[in-house]
Formats: sequence, structure tokens, C-alpha cells
Amino acid sequence: MTPLSIINRAADVFTEGGILAYPTEAVFGLGCDPNNDTAVKNLLSLKQRSVDKGFILLASKYSQLLPYLNDSAISQDKRFSILSRWPGAITQVLPANSNISPLLCGAFDSIAVRITNHPDVIALCKQTNNAIVSTSANLAGQMPATTWQQVEQQLGSKVDYILKGKTLGLLKPTSIIDGLTGKVFRE
Repeated sequence: MTPLSIINRAADVFTEGGILAYPTEAVFGLGCDPNNDTAVKNLLSLKQRSVDKGFILLASKYSQLLPYLNDSAISQDKRFSILSRWPGAITQVLPANSNISPLLCGAFDSIAVRITNHPDVIALCKQTNNAIVSTSANLAGQMPATTWQQVEQQLGSKVDYILKGKTLGLLKPTSIIDGLTGKVFRE
């Protein structure tokens, strides 16, 4: 696990509206504060990503996702099923809170979320007491970076801080499913 001083520096960059690169389960992610529209717009610009696509939010616990979800639209039995899949490498698409920035959910009324099991991301989310925007560390259409060295090489000074940890070694990005129906969007 990364030392607390490094997590604290990453948390400071997050709070200041910067763009972070960090390891996830399979690839490096790029992220920022989901409550900072300027940071989210900067991330869209850096990635050359369409605003219609939306983003994934990573969290260390379900309560960090609640401000972004329409939790009342999730029945108790569905919530139990959703929570039983985490923490781990499954991203679930759930009903979005109507008050969140449309930059987060793009053209959808849902949002993709994951409770991660990556220790560095868990530590960062705990330190900021917030979820973090997550998208693969690459320009749109290119292969995602799997090491911090690749992030540095491909994106360099476009990123405000690189958390130089390691991925958990999965060979492909996380699965994405509809959390309510189980429909698979990406295996």
C-alpha cells in the first residue's frame, strides 16, 4: 500500500480540482472530484471524450455513492444484490440522482459506480470522504495505460498527480452490468 503522505498529496490535488492518475483493478484510471464541474470538464478535454458518455465513480463504501444515486429507486432486495457484488471489479449502472451534474452521467439517467477493492483508491476515497470520477488513463480510442510509467509517457504534464502504485493485475477492465437487471454491458 502507498504511504499515507502520498495519499495525502493525491487528496490535496483532488480537493484543489486537479486531475489524478491512479491504479485500479486492471488499468490506470484518470479521475477528479465529481462535485467540481471545472475539474470534470478538464478531464473530458484531456481525454478528448464525448460528454454524452458519462463516467464511472469509484468509492470505498456505498455511503460515498449515495449523493450520486437515486437510492429510493432501488428496492431493498435489489440493494442487497448490488452490495453483494462489492467490493470488487464489477461496475454497476444504477439510477442517478437527478441533482448531480449531467457531466457525470452523460446522456443517461443512470450512473456507473463501483466500490473498489484497490487499496490506494480506497485510501484516497477515505481521505477525501468522497467518491472519485474514474475513466481509463488514455486518450479516447487508445489503449489504456497499465503502469504509471505509461501514464507519464502518454499523458505527462496533462495530469496533475500520478499515484505511482500498481494495478491489481486483472487482464481486462472491469465488467459493467446493470445493477438492477444484471444485463451485461461489458464483460
